[in-house]
Amino acid sequence: MGGVRLTVLRDAHRVPQAAPGDDTIDFSMLRARIVRGEVARLLFRWREARVLAYRVELMTKPLNMALILRGLSRGACWFEDEEGSHVRIGSPALVRLAANAARDFLRKGPMLREVARELAALEEGVRTRGDAPPLDLSGSAAYLRTDLVFGLRSGGSVGHIAGVLNNLGRFGGPPVLLSTDAIPTVRDDVEFHRVAPDGRFRDFNELPAIAFNLGYEVRTERVLAARRVSFVYQRYSLQNYAGIKLARRLGVRFVLEYNGSEIWISRNWSRPLAQEALAERVEALNLRAAVLVVVVSRVIKDELVARGVDAGKILVNPNGVDPDRYSPDVNGSEVRGKLGLAGKTVVGFIGTFGRWHGAEVLAEAFGRLLAKRPDLRDRLRLLMIGDGNTMPQVRECVARHAMEDVCVLTGSVPQEDGPAHLAACDILAAPHVPNPDGTPFFGSPTKLFEYMAMGKGIVASDLDQIGEVLRDGETARMVRPGDPAALADGLLDLLEDASLRERLGRSAREEVVSKHTWEEHTRRIVGKLQERCGCGPATT
Repeated sequence: MGGVRLTVLRDAHRVPQAAPGDDTIDFSMLRARIVRGEVARLLFRWREARVLAYRVELMTKPLNMALILRGLSRGACWFEDEEGSHVRIGSPALVRLAANAARDFLRKGPMLREVARELAALEEGVRTRGDAPPLDLSGSAAYLRTDLVFGLRSGGSVGHIAGVLNNLGRFGGPPVLLSTDAIPTVRDDVEFHRVAPDGRFRDFNELPAIAFNLGYEVRTERVLAARRVSFVYQRYSLQNYAGIKLARRLGVRFVLEYNGSEIWISRNWSRPLAQEALAERVEALNLRAAVLVVVVSRVIKDELVARGVDAGKILVNPNGVDPDRYSPDVNGSEVRGKLGLAGKTVVGFIGTFGRWHGAEVLAEAFGRLLAKRPDLRDRLRLLMIGDGNTMPQVRECVARHAMEDVCVLTGSVPQEDGPAHLAACDILAAPHVPNPDGTPFFGSPTKLFEYMAMGKGIVASDLDQIGEVLRDGETARMVRPGDPAALADGLLDLLEDASLRERLGRSAREEVVSKHTWEEHTRRIVGKLQERCGCGPATT
C-alpha cells in the first residue's frame, strides 16, 4: 500500500506541511535509495508526486527528474517552485523535455568549438597584452559570482561574498554585484543584477557552466554601461572565464579570487570531470590573466607558485568575520528555548557538512565522550547547525551511539540566523579533517573566524591554517585532526573548566577583531591591487 503524495525537495527553502499519508524526501536521499537498488519498492508507490524546487527554470536534469516522478506516481505529478510556477508532467511535457535534451545534445559539439575559439583568442591576448590600463578606484568594482548554484541560504561562500561586497565601497566607488542569484546578508544598498544562464544543456553535467561563458560580457556590459568600472573582481567558479572577457571589453584590471582547484575538488570530493582538460585550460588562463590572485591560505599560494604563477601577484588573505554581527553580545536564549537547550551545556558546530568539515568525527567524539562520562548525559547537548553531504554519516553515528535524545540537528538555517544559533552554544567545535590524498589542507574555514568573534571556547583541529590562526592554550584547545578520541578529550577539558573556556574565548575575540575582520580583509585586497598597479596604499 503506497502513500498519498510524495514531495521531493530540490534546493527548496520552504518545507511543506505534510498531511496524513504524505511523504517528503530530499532529492539526495531519494537518489541514494535508487542507487542502492530500491527501485522496485518505490515504483508507483504514491498516488501523486511533485518536485518542489527553488526555481523550476533553473532545475538541473529536468528530463531525468520528470521520468523519476512518473515512475514514483500512480497518478498526477508535477514540478513547482516557491515563485508559484507549476509544470504538469504528462506526455506533452515529457516529449518537450526529451526534445530539448536531444537538441542540446546536437548543439554540444558546436558550443565546445566556439568556447575553444574564445579560449584561444584570450590566451593569445594574455601573451601579447600591452600596458595595463590605469586603476581608478573612484569607479565601481564589478563583483562577479558565476557559480551555477542557486538558492543558497548559508555557508562559507555566502559569508565571504557578503564580507567583501559589504566593504568594497569603503575603498572606492560603490560595488556592483553581478551574480547568478541573490546572496544573503549582502547589504541592501549594494547594487545587484541577476545574470542567470539561459537554460541550455540543463540535462548534461558541466555543459551549462561552459556555455554560460558565451555572450556573458555582452549581457553584463549593458548593465554596466552607465557607470565607470574600476576593476573586475571574480570569485572563480568551475569552467568560467567570463571575468577575463568582461575586463578586456571594459578595458580594466581583472582580479581573481581563487579558493582552490575545482579540478582537485572534483577528483577528491565528488567525481572526476568529463571535461577535465578544458577545466585545466580555463583555470590556467584565469591565473595568467589576473593582475592579482587572492587566495585564502599559504598552502594555495605554494601550490600556485609550483605551477608557475608569479608569487608577486598572489595575496594570501585568510577569511574573516563581521565582528558586529558575530559578537558575545548576541542573545541565544530564544534559540535555546526553541530547541530545548535551556539549562544545558551545549557543544556546537555550524557548516554545510562538507567532506572536509569533519562533522561525522564530531558526532563520533561526542558519542565516545558520553560513553566515557555517562554522568554528563543529563546536562550535555550537541547542537549541529546545517546540512550537507556528510549528514547521513552523522545520523548513522547518532543512531549507533543512541544519542537521539541529546543531539539536535537543525538542518540548514538562514545565514542571518547563524549568530543566534552560535550564541546558544557554550563550546564551539571545528573538527576539520585532512585531505584524503595527503596533500596539505588548503582551506580557511569561515566558521573559525565566526567562532572566534563569538567569544566562545573553541576546540579545533590542529591543521595547517587553523593551527596558524589559533594557538593551543591561548585562543583554543587544539587537537589531532580526524581523531575522535582526541576531540572528545579536548571537549572534556573545556566542559570541566568554565574559566578556561571563558579565557580562551576572550583571547580569540581580541585576536579576530584585531586581525581578521572583513574590512581588513578587503583593505588588503585593494592595497595589493594598488601596489600591483603602481598606486599608493588603500585608504578608508
